[in-house]
Amino acid sequence: MIVVRALPLLAALAVAGVAGCGGSAGPPGAGTPAATSTADLSTAPGTSQPPPAGTPAPDTAETPDTADTPGPGTPAPDSPYPTETLIAGHYQPLWPFSGPDDVAAWQRAHQKDGRDAWHLDPARTAIAFTRDYLGFEGIDRAVKTVRAGDHARVHVGYRSPEGSERSVAAVVHLMRYGTGVRAPWEVVGTDDTTLSLTRPAYGAAAGSPLTVGGRITGVDESIRIQVLRPGSSGPLGERCCLSAGGENAAWSARVTFTARPGRTLTVVASTGGHVAEVERFAVTGVRVPS
Repeated sequence: MIVVRALPLLAALAVAGVAGCGGSAGPPGAGTPAATSTADLSTAPGTSQPPPAGTPAPDTAETPDTADTPGPGTPAPDSPYPTETLIAGHYQPLWPFSGPDDVAAWQRAHQKDGRDAWHLDPARTAIAFTRDYLGFEGIDRAVKTVRAGDHARVHVGYRSPEGSERSVAAVVHLMRYGTGVRAPWEVVGTDDTTLSLTRPAYGAAAGSPLTVGGRITGVDESIRIQVLRPGSSGPLGERCCLSAGGENAAWSARVTFTARPGRTLTVVASTGGHVAEVERFAVTGVRVPS
């Protein structure tokens, strides 16, 4: 990886999210406030562990409601597949639940003994997604959370080596999954900005080898591509690394993977190496045809 000495672009990237969530989000209900919070969640739980005792509560700040609009370049989803698994008819459930049965099982367990309460917090769910599922250990804080109805967008990032500045690596899109007031949060994608993942289309049927691509703005970038599924011990497929860069330049690569039919997969594109191992990432959801 080449480390550049001067990177003017980083200032812009510090406030940008990234990448490939399909579909447009539904508008908030009438009168529904959107909460925006800034929190250092370096002690956010993993998939099963609570935060250490004595962890201070994050600072929060309430702001007026904001419109829940799709990120630029957001692709339209394919036809629902399968309809009983999708959220609101077309959003792909990427993590942590694979379907309604998983959601119902957690709700019963939580009602019984309060386990894994972090599922009810979109910021903690987003951080667990980046650290524990994607394996990006350096992305350990929620810079901002914007909620609108059943949608939440969490700006996840890392602390830059220059000091206390918090750099945003992606904007993770989550939705409530299931029914009832205790419906947990589910990651359904990310929003596009300076790194996009537009191919394959969100919700598309995907076979191996898979062509993956999008656009990127940056200097001396090196894009890693992974295909993931919850419960797997590692990536189902991986390609590293694709040299890229320029101003809104196109990038494309092919990756092979092995997955059983009828599965929802997460395709991940990431880049970094200038000030952090992973500085930006984008995800999209695809399905393996039966």
